[in-house]
Amino acid sequence: MDQSHIRNFCVIAHIDHGKSTLADRLLLRTGAISPREFRDQLLDDMDLERERGITIKASAVRMSYTAADGKSYLLNLIDTPGHVDFSYEVAKSLRACEGALLVVDATQGVEAQTVANFYQARDLGLKIIPVINKIDLNTARVDSVREELKTTLGLMQDPILVSAKEGTHIDELLERIVKEIPPPGGSRGQPLQALVFDSAFDPYKGVVVYIRLFNGSVKPGETMLLMGTKQTHEVLEAGVFMPRAQAVEKLSCGEVGYLTCNIKDPKEVRAGDTVTDFKAPTSQSLPGYRKVRPLVFCGIYPINPGDYSHLRDALGKLALSDASFEYQVENSSSFGMGYRCGFLGLLHMEIIQERLEREFDLNLIATTPSVVYQVVLQGNETLEIDNPTKLPETGRIQRIEEPMIKAFLIVPSSALGNVMQLGMSRRGIYSSTEYLGADRAMLVYEFPLAEVLVDFHDRLKSATRGYGSMDYEFIGYRPADLVKLEILLNGVPCDPLAAIVPKEKAYTRGKEIVEKLQEAIPRQLFEVAIQAAVGTRVIARETVRPMAKHVTGKCYGGDITRKRKLWEKQREGKKRMKMFGKVEIPQEAFMAILKI
Repeated sequence: MDQSHIRNFCVIAHIDHGKSTLADRLLLRTGAISPREFRDQLLDDMDLERERGITIKASAVRMSYTAADGKSYLLNLIDTPGHVDFSYEVAKSLRACEGALLVVDATQGVEAQTVANFYQARDLGLKIIPVINKIDLNTARVDSVREELKTTLGLMQDPILVSAKEGTHIDELLERIVKEIPPPGGSRGQPLQALVFDSAFDPYKGVVVYIRLFNGSVKPGETMLLMGTKQTHEVLEAGVFMPRAQAVEKLSCGEVGYLTCNIKDPKEVRAGDTVTDFKAPTSQSLPGYRKVRPLVFCGIYPINPGDYSHLRDALGKLALSDASFEYQVENSSSFGMGYRCGFLGLLHMEIIQERLEREFDLNLIATTPSVVYQVVLQGNETLEIDNPTKLPETGRIQRIEEPMIKAFLIVPSSALGNVMQLGMSRRGIYSSTEYLGADRAMLVYEFPLAEVLVDFHDRLKSATRGYGSMDYEFIGYRPADLVKLEILLNGVPCDPLAAIVPKEKAYTRGKEIVEKLQEAIPRQLFEVAIQAAVGTRVIARETVRPMAKHVTGKCYGGDITRKRKLWEKQREGKKRMKMFGKVEIPQEAFMAILKI
């Protein structure tokens, strides 16, 4: 097709504003799928996405559309996630497009991730078309949302009012896409230059490489070169998603599609790499993507040690399709061999663990999540600590620095007091307040990342009756008064439960953990002492009482010395058991501590 008739665009929005529903409606209207094949959230392939109603992976699809002027256009759509934990998927998708549909819920208005995605798209020079969705709802407030788009984002053009659920004004939206989003640049006569924006693993075809062509063309039989890894492969199949994979004769400049080359090692393909022709390579590679640093770390171990090799293979395949996920081998005295994994956030961590269990049939145990701290030693040497057990002795430490984030909280004006109180309780540093309208405001805070890691989003929703939203960005490290909190079971440190906490919160946190463990650990035949300690000082303790056995139940009458002998024998047995007995901590105990 003529390059001037190609349009590449993505759909961006805050979570639950109707991106996937709008993508479904566009697919139906353009005939990419028939009504018989249609199902809700068609581009969300994973059961997990459909169950939770969220998009986890960006999905590309090709559509054909005949416009009002009678010309036929090729539309390449990428549906993106909306949760802050998957912002890397949005960043990858934006690089492969010339335009973006910015979707805003008519009942919720502009929210935190709306603002973040808008600035990302604007900084890359994309043409942004504002779309107000869910206008069919009785609670829709179209005029005030239109005003928010102008005042908060500076979008002066008139937004398109649609109902993705009912299909209202979808034709008008398609016409705006064709008229306003520019065609892709580049030339088909230039050497091949294509961006790898994603990849997936197929058990029959190997690694499937998703590409956007900026120059040249590619077809089966040619030899391609991955400029980043210097690997060469023969192209076996080129194709597009319509929405199912469909082979084509060749892919040309401006198009979005995939290549298969029978690549068996997932590590050979990296998102952001440049694909070129081995015989006539391009002179320079494309800019690619900024390397994303994981912010949250936890240990993942197989419950059955025999599953370790299966876990290793599963992590390799998951990392292929998620470049923001990292892992490395770790050995724990409590759980044996496993992996230390890095994530962009807590939801990201939860999704990865659930995918491992579902897609690869693994039974796993995950340790309490932590962030990366920078420890400056006495000789000014700096260490990065992602596991509390790696923290050096107190005498060697000059200072500990913790990661900080800038958080943007969009909340109803009536909830400002509650949210500010929540911010203070999480060691937040207040920056500013900006009113987005008569009833909504944006608070800007600086928080230690560890304080917002686990349940901050839930507390924010509670404080704002469900109307608050949050986005954040990493801003660097700052010194803090932190200590290592250890949990001891019968005097033996339990490494997975260790944590680095603020000194003033150590007692409260330690007391909560030992109380939770007392409830969660089943009773043994011997007494279990649960202690929280900072250094050599125990700051909290609880005891799990042993199960009782009536050893003198069969003694009738006789001298008391008979019973005393039995009691003494039992006492010695329990003492020996306490020395050699192993305390099993169930996964429920870790999950209970995670919720503290």
